[in-house]
Amino acid sequence: MKGKNKSPWAWIPSLYLAEGLPYVAVMTISVIMYKRLGISNTDIALYTSWLYLPWVIKPFWSPFVDLLKTKRWWIVTMQLLIGAGLAGIAFTIPLPFFFQATLAFFWLLAFSSATHDIAADGFYMLGLDTNQQAMYVGIRSTFYRIATIMGQGVLIILAGFLESSSGSEPLRIQVDASPQYTQSSLYIPQAPSVASSGKDLHFVADNEIVHIGTQGVSQESVQLFLQEIRELNQQNGFIPVEQTAAAIASQQTEEGWWSQSVSAPLGNWIQRHFGEKREATVSDHAGNVTAVAIRLSGKPEEGKERILNTTMNRGDRSISLIHGERLVFNESNWDQPAYMVFQIDPKLTTTSNAEFKGLSGNIPFAWSITFFVLAGLFFFFSFYHRFSLPRPDSDQSHSSLSASSIFREFSATFVSFFQKPQAAVAIFFMLTYRFSEAQLVKLINPFLLDSKDVGGLGLTTGQVGLVYGTMGILGLTVGGILGGIVAAKGGLKKWLWPMALSMLLTSATFLYLAYTQTDSMLLINLCVVLEQFGYGFGFTAYMLYLMYYSDGEQKTAHYAICTGFMALGMMIPGMFAGWLQELLGYYNFFVWIMLCSVIPAIAVALLKIDPNYGKATNK
Repeated sequence: MKGKNKSPWAWIPSLYLAEGLPYVAVMTISVIMYKRLGISNTDIALYTSWLYLPWVIKPFWSPFVDLLKTKRWWIVTMQLLIGAGLAGIAFTIPLPFFFQATLAFFWLLAFSSATHDIAADGFYMLGLDTNQQAMYVGIRSTFYRIATIMGQGVLIILAGFLESSSGSEPLRIQVDASPQYTQSSLYIPQAPSVASSGKDLHFVADNEIVHIGTQGVSQESVQLFLQEIRELNQQNGFIPVEQTAAAIASQQTEEGWWSQSVSAPLGNWIQRHFGEKREATVSDHAGNVTAVAIRLSGKPEEGKERILNTTMNRGDRSISLIHGERLVFNESNWDQPAYMVFQIDPKLTTTSNAEFKGLSGNIPFAWSITFFVLAGLFFFFSFYHRFSLPRPDSDQSHSSLSASSIFREFSATFVSFFQKPQAAVAIFFMLTYRFSEAQLVKLINPFLLDSKDVGGLGLTTGQVGLVYGTMGILGLTVGGILGGIVAAKGGLKKWLWPMALSMLLTSATFLYLAYTQTDSMLLINLCVVLEQFGYGFGFTAYMLYLMYYSDGEQKTAHYAICTGFMALGMMIPGMFAGWLQELLGYYNFFVWIMLCSVIPAIAVALLKIDPNYGKATNK
């Protein structure tokens, strides 16, 4: 193998950073950018959801990556193409038709990124022996997660910094919540009085330190108050008038055949025989809200707009901005008050606070620079990987390919996948190994947030963010890295059962939490860390088996097909998890999750694996 002396540390971290960043750019950063640029929620949800399609259908063109050129060529080329797509987004953001133009480049980015994923995962198997694959599987997952954190954190911070540095002084509003403050803040404040100025325009709030009581108010009162505020902001042109998809859907109340003939009768039977007998009280209790009035200090130039984008800067995420995140001021409404509405989590009962920062800089400029930085990073990745990636002997392109031979090889790829030994058992394993987890993951956050009278733990949103954003990530990362280390020492076969059981049995932590409904944050954190560690440790076996089954002449295409089955195995159970939980209640739902663990255990028992796969050998 040429370049065999190159350390995997020289290319695995950077390769999986390059795999994760485009995905988070397409799926997350695009949503935030479009929101900041004033696109409606309806359009954002509709068009960005379709951007996930290339990752769903990537198994269908994975054979071409196997047939044409080398994996190394695909990686370097796709990174160049991703860089070009990111640069295209950066160039078109300032244009009047930016939404259509950037969406086109995001589509290019999505297909390039999905193709890069195919090549990168295939190259990982070609560039490493089976022992190294086991050793570094946790490392590659860790750097993929770092890419996700980097995309959602560092790049957003960069865009925010550029916004604040290119505009007027940021507007800062501190919201202090305490049980000592008055019961309700359901009144519309007066506009702040400011001296008109044509230069150095800035925003002024009627109160930069807002006090709000932790006592709750009724849902109906909050809805009426929000409706009144929304109408005022719409009348003055601070926010657009739009009919949301949710409002349209709410008009269609007729039940279909499936609901009448299948889901409703089946649901009634499940609830009658297995539903949790809990007298749930329907509460009209909502978190307290307060409004803040904002004005611009002077009249903007003709045809110019001043846009105020406000987000949380620091503090407790149990305090949130629920209306007025983006307010547009112009020459016709600058002397009218615009309103923001803040709300606290109804479960927050102690003193807390949060600071919100409003930025009014050049938003297109800020996001253009951010995407230029990201584009530059991918041009660097392409250049770096051209020299740092090894040149395995097995990474060869097919020569003398004609149109007919390509079609023949394409068909043979799918046929050979299903003709492998234990194909039916392998597909059963791919579809069911995450059967319990796929259901559990959909209901973890609702369980932590829901009140105790319906079986939840009654945590605030801030507490949930702390539990999963810190301790959960720690447990997941340690579990993944440790899984790779032990698998590299003993091999996949030796560690398959311990890993499978750790992934399945640690789900019992949520059964324990649902049974005790403890108030101890220490216990809750310990349970989450244990469950996430078990998932990270157990998921190592799943990834290694996909590599094991894919091994062969067409391993790149076969691995992509395996990931398609993996996605299907997550999608289908997740679709009915919420419906089932509502019928069973949380405690019985977690009992069901434990019972479901039998199915993956059966799949594991049926597998036949080479005892030496992934195991360290004496050379």
